[in-house]
Amino acid sequence: MSTVTKEQRRLKRRRRVRAKVTGTADRPRIAVFRSNRGIFAQLIDDERGHTLASVQWTEAELRELPKGEQAVKAGGLLAQRAKAVGVETAVFDRGGYQYHGRVQAFAEAVREGGLAV
Repeated sequence: MSTVTKEQRRLKRRRRVRAKVTGTADRPRIAVFRSNRGIFAQLIDDERGHTLASVQWTEAELRELPKGEQAVKAGGLLAQRAKAVGVETAVFDRGGYQYHGRVQAFAEAVREGGLAV
């Protein structure tokens, strides 16, 4: 009997979400990856396969912040970069994570930054 790890369950949820959520040039997908150390996010046009904007916790202004504040600041930065590229709306891909904690804080910060998600 095989055991399914926590990561395998998350990846299964991720594939299920990705089957339903796609990004276009008008409404790109916000893909989130959450690690133990920080958060990464990209604004992706799936039709062309291009990343329009991204943010990661290793940037200088995010690196020293606590994880919760880091997620909020990263959401604001991604919204700002999306507006610079000319994106006003997006779809949110939570990457198989629960919509809770840092992922929720990130999404709410993106919305507060002026991006319709």
